[in-house]
Amino acid sequence: MLASPQKHIHVIGIAGSAMAPLAGMLREQGFRVTGSDAGVYPPASTLLDSLGIAYNSSFDARNFTPAPDLVIVGNIIARGNPELEEVLERKIPYRSMPEMLEEVFLPGKHSIVVSGTHGKTTTTAMLAWIFHTAGKRPTFLVGGVAENFGKSYGLGDGPDMILEGDEYETAFWDRGPKFFHYHPDDLIITALEYDHADIYPDFDSYQLAFRRLVNLVPRNGSVVIWGDAQASGSALPQAAAKALCPVITYGFCLENDWVASEPLFDGDLMRFHVAHAGKPLGEFALAASGRHNVLNALAAIIVGVGRGISVESLQKSLASFRSVRRRLDVKGEHHGILVVDDFAHHPTAVRATIEAARGRWPHRRLWAILEPRSNSMRRKVFQDSLPPALALADRVALGGVFRAQQLGGENRLDPEIVAQSVRALGKDAQVVGGGEAMAEFLVSNAKPNDLLLIMSNGSFDGLCEKLLAKLKSPRPVPAGASSR
Repeated sequence: MLASPQKHIHVIGIAGSAMAPLAGMLREQGFRVTGSDAGVYPPASTLLDSLGIAYNSSFDARNFTPAPDLVIVGNIIARGNPELEEVLERKIPYRSMPEMLEEVFLPGKHSIVVSGTHGKTTTTAMLAWIFHTAGKRPTFLVGGVAENFGKSYGLGDGPDMILEGDEYETAFWDRGPKFFHYHPDDLIITALEYDHADIYPDFDSYQLAFRRLVNLVPRNGSVVIWGDAQASGSALPQAAAKALCPVITYGFCLENDWVASEPLFDGDLMRFHVAHAGKPLGEFALAASGRHNVLNALAAIIVGVGRGISVESLQKSLASFRSVRRRLDVKGEHHGILVVDDFAHHPTAVRATIEAARGRWPHRRLWAILEPRSNSMRRKVFQDSLPPALALADRVALGGVFRAQQLGGENRLDPEIVAQSVRALGKDAQVVGGGEAMAEFLVSNAKPNDLLLIMSNGSFDGLCEKLLAKLKSPRPVPAGASSR
């Protein structure tokens, strides 16, 4: 094996949401790790600095003097990158991030993979906390900062490895999904909807990747799949039934093998009941808002029970689960205006996030503030489905399309058309370009008791920080009780 402790590994694209944690895992495993990226910011920089991992905030072929023993190439790194070109010219061995997990961390482990369009990050973090609380000492990697751990990964000496299974492509030389490298023994497939329009031309090709993933599960494994999906037009549950391993369905519908019922908000908790094969399992309290998180918890419960974790331990861990950073993440409150950050990057995620925020803060006027940033959200593919989701809020503010110049007008989402459609549904909607202008607009129009729900899978040009700084300033804030 090329990767053995004491070797020098260099990571191109070290600031990525999975790349920085992988660098941390390798460092803790005994490797000497360096890296580079086009800017390295928190939380990646915080993690790397804490572990003493040296990195450069630019790509430069001189970073390969002397040459590392192995290079890990991030999936956003393309031909023309000076470090990648140096790797290819000098025949330096290289691997993708999924290949490193496959070669270094997965051997000898029971692989638990969480996949799907929605909820996989939260569900992976839930499972990691469930197994940790139960004393199972798991190894895990989450595509976000798991608040219970304060980081995205953990190295344990237990038998299980818990991984977020990403369907995005692996690397410039490997266009297959990352999750093909994870060899699942237990596979969760959450809600499935068309996404990653830059990779998959249509929903059929998108679902095909998951069907192929199901085909990798061994006979003594299991597939845990959202069974309500058939009602949303997904053919995957029926296709998964052809698997050679047990297929377990879950959801709110009574036809499922595992059913969650009676979900309700109880302060900062979601309470719900679980039944298996028609028999009650117990009541659970979840410290995460929204019906979608009840489904995430139900999938995690199924895998936990299958791995021998008691109902009592599951109840304890879910009640103390602190979610993932940037999932209804409260950033601050000034002058009675609450600022909340969320990763929502798909119309269904936008809808679920708004509904969860409405349930958690029912008496506030709710603003939905969205940056079209993901590769799919920047495209017209969601132009018709976004307005009904956004119109669940009381007021809407849309930012400009991120890196709009990279897309032709015939393919690019038009925020003005989205705003017009929201207004046609009876809700005020404005388009405001740039983080500074958006912060100024919100401070000028928000009132006490408003909730500013900021949604982006990036920084939105530092909007949260800019907004909080302006709210803290002594400038007057419009007074008066807000109303919907």
